[in-house]
Amino acid sequence: MSLPIEPSSFREALGHYASGITVITSHTDDEPIGFTCQSFYSVSMNPPLVSFSVMSSSASYPRIRQAGRFAVNILAGEQVEISNQFARRGTDKWHKVQWQPSPLGNPIIAGSLHWIDCEIHAEHAAGDHLIVIGEVKALNLQQTTSSQPLLYFKGQYCNLAAPGAVGA
Repeated sequence: MSLPIEPSSFREALGHYASGITVITSHTDDEPIGFTCQSFYSVSMNPPLVSFSVMSSSASYPRIRQAGRFAVNILAGEQVEISNQFARRGTDKWHKVQWQPSPLGNPIIAGSLHWIDCEIHAEHAAGDHLIVIGEVKALNLQQTTSSQPLLYFKGQYCNLAAPGAVGA
């Protein structure tokens, strides 16, 4: 027998899983699009596939679907403001954000640790989210001074421990 799962308890439990922070971007109608996403992961090495989840009610994702392509910008530790800016609804997410186009024409955010350029391969409905699978077409490390990723754990941003601190 299973008991009903309270949304707040579910959210708290999953908050104990640390995740990296990305910004999913695309470009359509002469305008960049993007949103903060922490549910990003690799799917397959052959062919190279990645995936992210997005709320079904997202205002940004339908335009990314229309473009048929997206980039994953893996944020650096000092890009907290970028993460917060792209997580807001109804604001100019691109205000003061420097970017350049990827090989597929998707915005690559300056200072990101890495970017992955994809074409949409598949999309699956899953509860109140969509699971989007992208086929990787290009990728590259950015020229950045940071070597630390932006992480999220228990409802807040955090950093990796000093090298060698775990299991030393």
